[in-house]
Amino acid sequence: MEVQETDVQTDRILTIPNVISFIRLLGVPLFLWLILVPHADWWALLVLVLSGISDWADGKIARATGQISRVGQILDPLADRLYIAAALLGLAIRDIIPWWLVGILVLRELVLLVMLIPLKRRGLVGLPVHFLGKAATACLLYAFPLLLLGDQPGWLGYWARVIGWAFAIWGTGFYWYAALLYLEQARRIIRANPVAHPA
Repeated sequence: MEVQETDVQTDRILTIPNVISFIRLLGVPLFLWLILVPHADWWALLVLVLSGISDWADGKIARATGQISRVGQILDPLADRLYIAAALLGLAIRDIIPWWLVGILVLRELVLLVMLIPLKRRGLVGLPVHFLGKAATACLLYAFPLLLLGDQPGWLGYWARVIGWAFAIWGTGFYWYAALLYLEQARRIIRANPVAHPA
């Protein structure tokens, strides 16, 4: 059987990609503190940029060295979600984005969380990440730094705000479309694997 590039290739926890992912996780509270307490937007922007670079790097290294692990497959999307949550919270508190956008994205996460309940009863902890879900996450992770930059005065802030909102709208649309694909995938799994009830 041919091994796919996204299949688990090692059971090791202490790998270079996992260390990068863990360091990336440590940046989440740092980003939130920078954006809310000293309003150090340029430093917060740097944290987001470094997070994006490290996200690309850990995946590249994992595939190139055969270090794709189950831990890494959990840490990587967890870091993405935490950065999205921290950016949403920070930007909303700063009145850079409206709270309704926060609500739309949080509702999507709640819907998928509820979906996991019947899957866990069938021994599954999640579904394979869809390309559209990755594209949606990428759009949102591009949008938030641009929207943060858009809070600055002048032409740079103006164009960052325009482009940032374009990424935010596309990312939100893709995010929900990917959720519908996950729900359909979950429905098929649930129908094909009914839970046996005791007599």
